[in-house]
Amino acid sequence: MNARSLLTTWRHAVVQRFTPVDLVTLLYMAFATTAVLAFSSSDHAGWDSLLTAHALVVVLVLLAPAARRAGAVGRFVGDWYPMLLLGGLYAEVGVLNVDLGYQHDQIIQRLELWVFGSQLSYRWIREMPNVPFSWLLHACYLAYYAILYSSPLGLWLSGRRDAARHTIFAVMVTFYICYVAFLFFPVAGPRYTFDLADNAATSVWPARVAQWLLDRGDSWGAAFPSSHVAAAVVAAVCALRYWRRLGLVLAPFTLGLVLSVVYGQFHYAVDAVAGLIVAFAVLVSQYVYGTAPASAPAPVTGRELETGRA
Repeated sequence: MNARSLLTTWRHAVVQRFTPVDLVTLLYMAFATTAVLAFSSSDHAGWDSLLTAHALVVVLVLLAPAARRAGAVGRFVGDWYPMLLLGGLYAEVGVLNVDLGYQHDQIIQRLELWVFGSQLSYRWIREMPNVPFSWLLHACYLAYYAILYSSPLGLWLSGRRDAARHTIFAVMVTFYICYVAFLFFPVAGPRYTFDLADNAATSVWPARVAQWLLDRGDSWGAAFPSSHVAAAVVAAVCALRYWRRLGLVLAPFTLGLVLSVVYGQFHYAVDAVAGLIVAFAVLVSQYVYGTAPASAPAPVTGRELETGRA
């Protein structure tokens, strides 16, 4: 078998069988496995559990093409499984970073001083404890998962299936870039390195709920770049691109979230800026290298006969 035949066989077996989101998920699992082997070798119990989880994810990816051919439910699972794994992948970052036991916050704090002249995430909520402003921004912060999932789900339910798949791919690429940064350059963030503010701005219920959720579900070392900012911006811009009405609904919440991660002392300001840079890079790459799907649902076959259109 010559090289051309081998290339054709490989393309049929891999490129045509697996979708781009399958391939980037496998690539991320390679990075995550490298991190486990590099940073958890002394913790054999955790090492074994994490590698077992990675193997299960790989099996899921390998089964995804068959699932996509198994009817509507299988197609949904085969297209959406990366979004359904986000919680577990995010939790793994915290487990590994806690075992690793170091962070690079001093580097980021020096960068914050160089860019903004002060620790903006520490000062802003203390110097501007405005109750309505705090209520609004923390409510936008709590809307994070609504922004993240309603963009592809809205596209999916409206019949824009290709647009939904493109959005899922863009969002997952964004997360994988951020998660690799977290694994190899952990930054705890101002929530852990500074005392938390205690004033009228922190007493509003959205702020209390946000702190309660982070106390129970945050991953240590996952601050730089802000995946909240990066993923929410990518999801909202994809919605604007493929279904403007949905994007316009998500846009103000996304803008509020970008501000909230700094005001609420969840991220350094440079974390948010870095998240915007990641989002911009992903969106540009999608625009340049991606094939844009139709922004409106495809017409039903034969419908032109009812309307008399050619």
